[in-house]
Amino acid sequence: MIRRTALNLAIFAGTAAATAAVTALLLNIHQRKLEARDTVFRVVEIGEDTLDAAVWGRNFPRQYDGWLRTGDTNRTRYGGSEAFSHLDTQPALRTIFAGHAFAADYREERGHMYSLSDQKLTERAQKFKQSGACLHCHAGGMGHVYRSQGGGDLLVGFTNVCRMPLAEAWNLVEHPVTCVDCHDPATMALRISRPALLNGLAVLAATEAPVPSVPSIERWRREGRRGTYDPNREASRQEMRSLVCAQCHVEYYFKGEGRLLTYPWHKGLRAGEILEYYDAMDFADWTHATSGARVVKAQHPEFELWNQGVHARAGVACADCHMPYKREGAMKVSDHHVRSPLLNVARACLPCHHATETEMLERAESVQRRTRAMMDRAMAAVAELIGDIAAARAAGATDEQLATARDLQRKAQWRLDFINAENSMGFHAPAEAVLVLGEAVDFARQGQLTLRGRASAEKATP
Repeated sequence: MIRRTALNLAIFAGTAAATAAVTALLLNIHQRKLEARDTVFRVVEIGEDTLDAAVWGRNFPRQYDGWLRTGDTNRTRYGGSEAFSHLDTQPALRTIFAGHAFAADYREERGHMYSLSDQKLTERAQKFKQSGACLHCHAGGMGHVYRSQGGGDLLVGFTNVCRMPLAEAWNLVEHPVTCVDCHDPATMALRISRPALLNGLAVLAATEAPVPSVPSIERWRREGRRGTYDPNREASRQEMRSLVCAQCHVEYYFKGEGRLLTYPWHKGLRAGEILEYYDAMDFADWTHATSGARVVKAQHPEFELWNQGVHARAGVACADCHMPYKREGAMKVSDHHVRSPLLNVARACLPCHHATETEMLERAESVQRRTRAMMDRAMAAVAELIGDIAAARAAGATDEQLATARDLQRKAQWRLDFINAENSMGFHAPAEAVLVLGEAVDFARQGQLTLRGRASAEKATP
């Protein structure tokens, strides 16, 4: 009897323990589901005029923590966030940019936290007259600034600020790239707040140029839609996860006396198509101090080059690699520590690529090594052409006699700079990058042959 009672007590105790464990598990699961669903706790109210990321961080601490870490200065083999000068690591750039502000200061880019402070620090802003258009990408909350400067009209304010001297426009801004630049404060939906991209996509949609990363443009064209293409109405969320980056990571120029920030996509996104547009506009950033050629300075055409690569064509967004999802408890969030995927291979690459971290890193760096080797050849060729034009000029060659060589310098230098200024060392589109650099070498060598042909002809003349 005693044994039976003990057995019953043991069974009861075991059953109670199991029940308690199952109950605790179910409560934990329920709590995690609630946590995953209720992701926004409004500690403070935010709106279009909430420009400080720290205020947003009170509602979104996980995302704000990632944003703060964009202040890190980690490097990959070919890129990073350290403020070193490319003029020291690539001395030929002083020759290539002679007469331009980049010959005075060409620093490595740093993370979003530094977008405004680095613009203030650069000697290009201190020693050369620059436009308020620079703030379009370097300052946070520019949508709010433009509306305040345009009587509530975004495009009017955009035009007004572009026309301002940068020294005057500084008074309008306080924060670097911030949350409201990419998110609607009412719904948290991704949205485009930068007018230059809205204008650029409208122009691009009116062409026949392929835009693999934005299928909604192709659909808009096929349906013969009237009016202006607007990504905030037409683009999917996955498309927006790239387009919010394309607000700034693009090639641009300042158009006309008003210095209106413009994305030169009127003929397409490829390097040659953009230069074709600049040629049609008779645009040049400066006249080269040594050769006398009218040349164009490329900016940072990540969106343009990436659209020529396999990832864009496969529907992979910028955020998939540079802001990969991560788990924090039951919550799945985009990592707002925006950085190179090569610093985060496990989460950036391995969800799609079934390989080891070591193998994926080697694959990427092998592409970058080849691009770097080709870039060095192109840089040498362009620098040699500039030297040859300068020598011919010193020997008495006329502008008419140098016209062809100068035009070839323009073509070669643009293509070299297009890949050098782009921040993936060719990885965004390896085949396209090598093609563009190969064209740079070809045009530079053609320019040298033109000069040698002129010199030979002069020697043959009695």
